[in-house]
Amino acid sequence: MNKGYATDILPPLRIEKPDTAEWGRVSDVLVIGWGAAGACTALEAKAGGADVIVADRFCGGGASAKSGGVVYAGGGTQQQQKAGYSDSPEAMYQYLRHEAQGIVADETLKRFCDQSRENLAWLESKGAPYSHEVPPGGKTSYPQDGYYLYYSGNEQVPAYQSEYPHAPRGHRTVGKGHGGVVLYHHLQQACLREGVRVMTQSVARRLVIDNSGRIIGAELMCLPFDSKVAEKHRRLAARAEKLQNFSPAYCDRLRRRIADIEQKYAQPILVRALSGVVLTTGGFIFNRELLKSHADKYRRNFKIGATGCDGSGLRLGQSVSGAADYLNHVSAWRFINPPGCWPKGIVVNPQGERFCNEEVYGATLGHGICENQQGKAWLILDSKLRWQSIKQCLTGGYWLFQSGPALMLMLLGARKGTTVAELAGRCKMEAQQLQQSMDLYNQAIDEDKPDPLGKSSDYCQSLQNGPFYALDISVSSPVFPLGALTLGGLKVNEESGQVVDKNGCEIAGLFAAGRTAIGIPTNMYISGLSLADCVFSGRRAGRSLIHDNFKASGQSRLRQAESADHDLAVENL
Repeated sequence: MNKGYATDILPPLRIEKPDTAEWGRVSDVLVIGWGAAGACTALEAKAGGADVIVADRFCGGGASAKSGGVVYAGGGTQQQQKAGYSDSPEAMYQYLRHEAQGIVADETLKRFCDQSRENLAWLESKGAPYSHEVPPGGKTSYPQDGYYLYYSGNEQVPAYQSEYPHAPRGHRTVGKGHGGVVLYHHLQQACLREGVRVMTQSVARRLVIDNSGRIIGAELMCLPFDSKVAEKHRRLAARAEKLQNFSPAYCDRLRRRIADIEQKYAQPILVRALSGVVLTTGGFIFNRELLKSHADKYRRNFKIGATGCDGSGLRLGQSVSGAADYLNHVSAWRFINPPGCWPKGIVVNPQGERFCNEEVYGATLGHGICENQQGKAWLILDSKLRWQSIKQCLTGGYWLFQSGPALMLMLLGARKGTTVAELAGRCKMEAQQLQQSMDLYNQAIDEDKPDPLGKSSDYCQSLQNGPFYALDISVSSPVFPLGALTLGGLKVNEESGQVVDKNGCEIAGLFAAGRTAIGIPTNMYISGLSLADCVFSGRRAGRSLIHDNFKASGQSRLRQAESADHDLAVENL
């Protein structure tokens, strides 16, 4: 049995005479990874006339299907207009400049904003529904059922505002429960409906190159279609997905069994891609070696992603000299809203020093905790604010994943002190520093002055009523997980999505999209930005692979029938 569970990536296979090689499949475009980015790539290339194969180690979906299904869109979408908000591409661009911080070129960011409305409309054309109902009560980490448009980032935080009016841009896919499953279902069905060929339970082991170094395909290790071992592989993968953060050691064993099945039963199939290969396998949050090497401080975090997020696309790109960057960029999610009253407290480090504006988006707060405070922080409430928060959890209509941990933390996990000094002692803080943090905060409120760290007045409430409570919001909090997902990836030409090497030279025939590539959210994630980038970068790669005349396109279509038994039928999805 394999000691590890990450996909084994081998050096590229060189084929000197591609036209006479024994190809198991031939297509114009091969997409490796069938999440949102892969589906959008495949659909765009197919719409341009390409014959497209999309392959996935499992059955598709990946991290996209496990997400909240929020797409960050603006510039004046129909939903924004119906809700009464005025927005423009320029306003969206000016805000996102705060978040992107130059990770992508200004021209790329502008193009993303300019295309935002059309990309959301494109998703709607594929069956994904969106609506304009805005949740009451201001900011939230994720809106309740029945509400689908919300402020999903820092737009309302004074430091992030410009001369343009701010507007909500988080467009949650309409559907019961989390929207990720709904969104991915529509993308998946669109792929099948529009004739994209699918190879599931087919893991990419290595890329194939010709004598010039051009990427001309990939070797896939494919489980026997509709077999008992394939069904066992599927069941083990589904179980690992459900329990991945609740029983990590058990899930590690499940993943090793999955890898062992692949190693023992999967058969190699060479897939030729006449126009190019696109890598869309997600990030690497489930690759221990990569995390240890590039983002060691995040190994303890609650993992946001799927088993397939093991960096296989990244490593495939690197195997042919693709350059990677920002692998130390990880989004850490510490949401303290809801309950809506929590941001009225103060967040302090282990020394008792207040270090952030508590109303910021959860990934902004999480980044500050993990990058600057060694993963440790406390949320300080007084008696009045604690009871207000408990009431909100019980009556506010929040999701269970929002209210449950918050209640447990307040009722069972809080440190309590009759005085500030006593609370500091119980938390092993510096009493003088904690008292100073609270005094400065309270004084600004009492004197009607701006908050020292720029918090909006709506989120300021004097902390005067003892006893006082400290809630552990650190990475190590046992009842309040601090999630993380990776943001770095392969360097690409930002106009085409083509992978480049360390010298900036394009690698012929190789593209990347989604979290396998550096993109719009690589500096700082906000809710919906990753899925929006999957659409943007996926469609970009799909368009770039389309030519007026595909080489040997007749040959690729002729060979479709030769291997149809391995293509997944619609009813099996």
